[in-house]
Amino acid sequence: MISFVLGVEDLADTRFAVSPLAETVLSLRVLREPGLSALHLPWRRSVLGKLETLGTLDTGLLLSLVARRRTLPDFLTPRPGGFSPAFGEELAVVRRTRPDAVRRDLVAAHAPDPLPPALRDAATGEDAAVVRLRDDICDVLRQYWETALEPLWPRIRLVLEADMTYRARQLALGGARLLFADMHPDLRWKDGVLHIDKMISHFRTTAAGRGLLLVPSVFAHKPAPPVSAEEPPSLVYPSRGVATLWAPAPTADAAALASLVGAPRARLLALLDEPLPTVELARRLRVTPSAVSQQLRVLHATGLVTRARDGRQVLYRRSELGDRLTGSHGAPEARGSHGSHREATD
Repeated sequence: MISFVLGVEDLADTRFAVSPLAETVLSLRVLREPGLSALHLPWRRSVLGKLETLGTLDTGLLLSLVARRRTLPDFLTPRPGGFSPAFGEELAVVRRTRPDAVRRDLVAAHAPDPLPPALRDAATGEDAAVVRLRDDICDVLRQYWETALEPLWPRIRLVLEADMTYRARQLALGGARLLFADMHPDLRWKDGVLHIDKMISHFRTTAAGRGLLLVPSVFAHKPAPPVSAEEPPSLVYPSRGVATLWAPAPTADAAALASLVGAPRARLLALLDEPLPTVELARRLRVTPSAVSQQLRVLHATGLVTRARDGRQVLYRRSELGDRLTGSHGAPEARGSHGSHREATD
């Protein structure tokens, strides 16, 4: 068990953060053990396919970071310096880790087992070899992040921010007791102490004015505090809403879209998966150009269509927001042909 003794000032200084690097590192557990979380299997299948086609990623080094007991080296998940640091900012912190700390954390994460061959230099090599290993790990983590998580980060971040909003409300309504009540079965709050059960490490530390940092994670399957009592109190915990993360987007309902924006504008949006002028739209809809112009002005003002001048005429096309609203992907060649023209008026 690990216990954090939190005073009044520590509770007042409790804050949240999101960490793209922590999500990247924690996702390696799911990548290595598919049985760890059935919810992430769609993501795992997709990522494995991408990694196979990539061919340049050192997956041996990457997966060796996860120990048999699923522990991970602490230096790979530094404490976020702000609410939402960029992946590159966090990785830069890892690149500055001292060789002795890299060696200590790798050995501690895998103990009592020996280090796997890909990491063996950390235990037996000189500092220069450890530095090379550290930099190789950073390089492979960046490549993995860009392939597996960066394209999905906006979606993941929305889930994390929704969790933080819920937790902040719990804290406001019922204090620390309500904040931790449904965070995870392994967490208990009693008499000013946060207890984290079923931990490999065992220690009790007093926050002593250092506060508590809470980091929600879609890939964490249980609470994850630092393994060292010397670190400031922090807790990575499983986020709410993970079950919705990889669910397919709902299919657009044409009737519902017409109810939302009106039937004339819905018909216009359906036509605009390629750039078209007002006259052509009017011809296809069998209405006057002025009627079409009126509807296009509204659609443009709400960001659902874009417009660009092509010679003497103005071409309109559904925007990315309009594509999402209609459940369409649009024509890539149309985007490429006219996306760089300056905006013009009708």
